[in-house]
Amino acid sequence: MLLLQQKQTEALGTQPIGKLLLRLAAPAVAAQIINLLYNLVDRMYIGHIAPTDTVGRVALTGVGVCLPLIMIISAFAALAGQGAAPRASIYLGKGETDKAEEVLGNATSALVFLSVVLTAVFYIFAEPMLLAFGANDGTGGTDNTLLYGFEYLRLYSLGTLFVLVTLGLNTFISAQGFTVTSMLTVLIGAVCNIILDPIFIFGLDMGVRGAALATILSQAVSMIWILKFLTGKKTTIRIRLRYLKPNWSVLLPSLALGLSPFIMMATESLIAVCFNTSLRKYGGDLAVGAMTILSSVMQFSMLPLQGLTQGAQPIISYNYGAGNADRVRHAFRLQVLCTTTFSVVLWLAVQCFPDVFIKIFNDAPSLVEVARPALRIYTAAVCLLGVQIGCQQTFVAIGNAKSSLFLALLRKVFLLIPFIYLLPNILPFQKTTCVFLAEPAADILAVATTVTLFSIQFRRAMKRLENHS
Repeated sequence: MLLLQQKQTEALGTQPIGKLLLRLAAPAVAAQIINLLYNLVDRMYIGHIAPTDTVGRVALTGVGVCLPLIMIISAFAALAGQGAAPRASIYLGKGETDKAEEVLGNATSALVFLSVVLTAVFYIFAEPMLLAFGANDGTGGTDNTLLYGFEYLRLYSLGTLFVLVTLGLNTFISAQGFTVTSMLTVLIGAVCNIILDPIFIFGLDMGVRGAALATILSQAVSMIWILKFLTGKKTTIRIRLRYLKPNWSVLLPSLALGLSPFIMMATESLIAVCFNTSLRKYGGDLAVGAMTILSSVMQFSMLPLQGLTQGAQPIISYNYGAGNADRVRHAFRLQVLCTTTFSVVLWLAVQCFPDVFIKIFNDAPSLVEVARPALRIYTAAVCLLGVQIGCQQTFVAIGNAKSSLFLALLRKVFLLIPFIYLLPNILPFQKTTCVFLAEPAADILAVATTVTLFSIQFRRAMKRLENHS
């Protein structure tokens, strides 16, 4: 059995790249889609939490306010997991299994430590954080969304350990080439959540607390599945007690590499606040409602891109560690071809049929009229994102922490956030139009910078690889 699993990991360096990418990316994309359905079903149950439309709507809004905060929790899982997993793949490519296991052990300890800290912070400061992210306490005739958000977030925070360990360690399963097992992790959690949601929400009359409890128990089941796999005989690298003691020379480079995905996820919350405050100033609640649809379309449409890059990561990382420069180049080119093709097809679909995407989330005529032109503007440069994501994730895959961190900061922090506030004051268009233009403007400049930087850094990395092999 052990020999069979080692051969499966070693196939990353021997099998045809196209066949490998298909085998690894297909379950990764499927996992993203399952996760999407997971979230949609969760929201559907919460929206029907009471027989009156008002209670269900307010409950859904209250839990919706929690989502940016939950995204921050997930970002910390990416900090430790997505930063360490590529380094483990690189060590596997070098044949240094002990080093890969030390990376895994240190990441496990970091995830546990972070979960303890985050549990305390989110449990103690749940109310002020929810108010800061837009929850209302019922004063002034507003809906009391704080009540529902507070009930959900306080209980959800108690399961932070399950969430972080599940999300963080699942990347190590994918990094070894076991993407079907990684997909099953998501599927198990989704099925458990779908079963438990109606039992807790309606059967036990727990409301939004039932939704939170169903989620954390489902994540606990997924965590047990992952720990059983990563301590069993089917995995190439295992969690070992001797590697759980933090070694800063191992942990710090992993966290540095994880800063890029961490920033990409954590800043989603900040960007949502920036867009909403600016749009509320210029266009009112209708513009904010349109923005909610736009960001949802973008987020859900990008899931296949994330799956494709997750499938390519172990191939690129393993062969980079093994010194196979030609296979790294081939994997990168094929990855970018796939991500670019998808992003172009998506761009055409959104530009030609915007109403189809909008009405998935809301079909109110007034909102559709506002969202239709806004969606076309907001996604004007989506066709370029395949190149952006492909290059940026390749930097992560080969362990280039500095470049990946810079690009993560560039698009969202250095460009997008300033553009949200600057463009309405310098462009001669309608103010809300200028706010929506911030997204494609940032995308175009970020892609141009990424391609330029990548063409230089990647060529140097491949030359170094060839000289050392």
